Amino acid sequence: MPNDDTFARGLEVRRAMFGPEGAEQQTEAATDFTWPLQDMVTRYCFGEIWNRPGLDRKQRSMITLAMLVALGRPHEIKTHVRGGLKNGLSKEEIREILVHSMLYCGIPASVDGHRAAGEVFAELGME
Repeated sequence: MPNDDTFARGLEVRRAMFGPEGAEQQTEAATDFTWPLQDMVTRYCFGEIWNRPGLDRKQRSMITLAMLVALGRPHEIKTHVRGGLKNGLSKEEIREILVHSMLYCGIPASVDGHRAAGEVFAELGME
């Protein structure tokens, strides 16, 4: 693994949001094929973008969840529901993001978002 500040900051954000399974375990399990993706996600996404000034992690989680609903990415919604909870979002705030997305992204996208978030809440005993 690279040993530079940007990568280290990215790994720290990933660990804080997703635990070791979403940080070190992802980078350590990378193959020659998947390493460039893991390096970019860690360095650029979490090391650069998630560490920029102007928005805190909670705000970034809110925006990310809304965009993932718009894109119809339920697997990533589940991942970022967990990360959003770690970043201080409440279940009610997540619900309101998903309800709000219905207006701008459409009912099917919001239904998928609710379904994905509901699965995470059930797994965490937050029903």
